[in-house]
Amino acid sequence: MDELTQRRRLLILTICCMSLLIVSLDNTVLNVALPSMRRDLDASVAGMQWTIDAYTLVLASLLMLAGSTADRIGRRKVFIAGVVLFTAGSVLCSLAPSLGWLIAFRMIQAVGGSMLNPVAMSIITNTFTEPRERARAIGVWGAVVGISMAAGPLIGGLLVDSVGWRSIFWINLPVGIVALVLTLRYIPESRADHPRRPDPVGQLLVMGLLGSVTFGIIEAPAAGLRSPLILGCALVAVLSLAGLLAYESRRAEPLIDPRFFRSAPFSGATVIAVSAFAALSGFLFLNTLYLQDVRGLDALDAGLYMLPMAAFAFLCAPVSGRLVATRGPRLPLLVAGVTMGASGLLFAAFSAESSTPMLFCGYVLFGIGFGLVNAPITNTAVSGMPRAQAGVAAAVASTSRQTGGALGVAIVGAVLAAGMAGAAGGSGSAAAFVDAARPAWWIITACGLLVLCVGFATSGGWARETALRTARALEPQSGPARTDAAPRR
Repeated sequence: MDELTQRRRLLILTICCMSLLIVSLDNTVLNVALPSMRRDLDASVAGMQWTIDAYTLVLASLLMLAGSTADRIGRRKVFIAGVVLFTAGSVLCSLAPSLGWLIAFRMIQAVGGSMLNPVAMSIITNTFTEPRERARAIGVWGAVVGISMAAGPLIGGLLVDSVGWRSIFWINLPVGIVALVLTLRYIPESRADHPRRPDPVGQLLVMGLLGSVTFGIIEAPAAGLRSPLILGCALVAVLSLAGLLAYESRRAEPLIDPRFFRSAPFSGATVIAVSAFAALSGFLFLNTLYLQDVRGLDALDAGLYMLPMAAFAFLCAPVSGRLVATRGPRLPLLVAGVTMGASGLLFAAFSAESSTPMLFCGYVLFGIGFGLVNAPITNTAVSGMPRAQAGVAAAVASTSRQTGGALGVAIVGAVLAAGMAGAAGGSGSAAAFVDAARPAWWIITACGLLVLCVGFATSGGWARETALRTARALEPQSGPARTDAAPRR
């Protein structure tokens, strides 16, 4: 894509960011609407978890398939199909007559969403080939997540309070149509020179692993840890993981190339993505329920309460992109780990919910951390990888995000449900909710500390050397290694 003008490159970046916007906005808007949906559909906490996790599970399971398919048949084709399917799924969600149908339509949305983010990131990677330029583009990409966090609660609250929760899915329609028209006109077709062959067995094993783990976590509070259902989920998860490791290591072109993980920065980015997005999804889930069900705020006021978090995430995302471009990923990762961990600690150890100033302080700290963490994850995941496999590498990073999001909602929701069920009397009181949520906040704190420790361990000189060695091993033998490594500090 070297013949593209700078203006055309920026236009392509804008179109790709629009796809991220509708996917990210959909998630943040949905969180604000959860209490209203719960009342209207007569759903339990587990039911609300499934409206989120049915989407994230399907998305996480199909991201790598979508990335490798786009590398093989054409990124533009797959991207267009994703926009159409996601937009159609959004319309169906707005018409869902029951919780079961809503969950089913959310899964259709997810199939379309799986074709958007990793493919869009692959398009960006192949459009912005110079490392510093690419890091800045990824910073803009990360800022879109901040925009969705800032706009989502406000738009969602306004729509829920004025029109109803079904209207939150309508906003995807105009954005999807505009993105489709612009894609057809401006984004050129591209594909990998040596794409991977389909891997249906690996795909089924990934789906079995993610589905069994998440289902078991969500249903464990109601079914019991020793129930046949939960023990069966654990068995399926163990067998799926063992089968995935054994099968993929023997394939010439696996769905997940184990050699990717020889790169310490890539492996670190995977762990950090799971941790950061588990913390984010758990954070939003807890606060949405607390602000509306315990404090009694309406959806719009709850969105306004969370605005400080969203605003700082939006402001810090482009700063993180510039820091990665000029100094490497270590500094933003360390600051992100400290601030996210400190935010969780305020709620876990000091009951920040009981004090509005402390509540806002926790929101600001978490917003800073999440705003800084996204660009290093994305840049590190694709840096050092051959551009021919950009779709697969970006898809692994996106899968890690979605897996973290699914696990965060599942674990935090299960811990909260178990705590509320064990509360003696007054289970709807603020004190009962704070006590039930405290173990979940400790989990979020641990996620922040994991970002800090793994970020420090996988961003130094030794880690960069492993990335370079991995790039040389992955590069086709017919040509010289193209590392595109991240800038050195």
